[in-house]
Amino acid sequence: MAFADSYLGRLRQHVGNAELLAPGAQVLLLADDDHAVFQRRADSGGWEIPAGSAEPGQSFVDTAVAEVEEELGVTLAPDALTAFASFSDPLEHRLVYPNGDIVHAFALCFFTSEWAGEIHPDPAEVTEWGVFPLADPPPGLQRATGIVLELFAEFRHTGQFQAR
Repeated sequence: MAFADSYLGRLRQHVGNAELLAPGAQVLLLADDDHAVFQRRADSGGWEIPAGSAEPGQSFVDTAVAEVEEELGVTLAPDALTAFASFSDPLEHRLVYPNGDIVHAFALCFFTSEWAGEIHPDPAEVTEWGVFPLADPPPGLQRATGIVLELFAEFRHTGQFQAR
C-alpha cells in the first residue's frame, strides 16, 4: 500500500508534520539463533528490522504479518509470532522522517524463525536486505532497532517480556 493511502498518510493530509501517536509492530526474522534479517529503508537509508504502523481494524499480530509481507514479500503465520517486548519510550521511539513527519511509535515486538516464500523486497520501502549476526548488525542501524535488539537479548537471557 502506498503511504498516501495508509491510515497515517490520510491523517497527514489534515495535520501536516505534527507528531502523531501510532501503534505498530516490529518483527525480528531469525535466520538461526544468532542471525536475523535486516533491511535498509528506502526513505532514510537506515537499517532496521521490518516494522510499521497499524491500519484501522488490525491487531498487533495483523500488523506484524502485513508489514513483513508488504516490505519483504514473505508470509508469516500469526501463530508463529512470539511477542518479546513493547517499545514506546517517548525519547527513543519518537521518529522524525526525512520529510519532517513525526511519529511517537508504540510497538509490540515479535520474533519468528518461520516464514513462507522467498524474500523479494518492495523497492518503494526497502533498497537492500541481508542476514547479519544479532551481535553485529549492519552499519547504519537505526537507534530504535538497536534498542529492540537489546530488548530481545534481555528477553532471551531472562525469559521475561520486556517493556521500554
